Amino acid sequence: MAKARRSGPPAAAPMGDERAVELTRRLAALLGESTLSEIEVESGDIRVRVQRAGAPALAPAPVTPAPAALDERPLVADAVSPALVTVEAPMVGTFYRASSPNADPYVQEGDVVKEGQVLCIIEAMKLMNEIESKIGGRVARILVENGHAVEYDQPLFLIDPQS
Repeated sequence: MAKARRSGPPAAAPMGDERAVELTRRLAALLGESTLSEIEVESGDIRVRVQRAGAPALAPAPVTPAPAALDERPLVADAVSPALVTVEAPMVGTFYRASSPNADPYVQEGDVVKEGQVLCIIEAMKLMNEIESKIGGRVARILVENGHAVEYDQPLFLIDPQS
């Protein structure tokens, strides 16, 4: 069964949506012809990630019907506004939103953060590493659940610098 997923803020103009759909179709075709499990491409003001169904997704997103031409090709796509800045995991480890199980999370979605402000902790080899914001703005999305494992360069947060 094929699934198409799209998350993130809606495109500013319908033209952007058409470009995202076309790019998603092309990436799905490439994915279907290869042994890759995912493809991510940024083109101009559009960023699209296509991933085979069954592979772990970054975050839950609303399900939209796949185009008829792609019904046999499993895919998951995340379109992200280019205005958002992604904060990635600098290491492999376990993601924690707070300094301890009883403490409040460092940040919530919608919070305004400053450059250098601690967003989370990644535990690696029994060391707690504070992950700081690389830009000031508003936390648009938190992409990882508390206590889940993260990989190197995995997106953790989306920050809107315009807020």
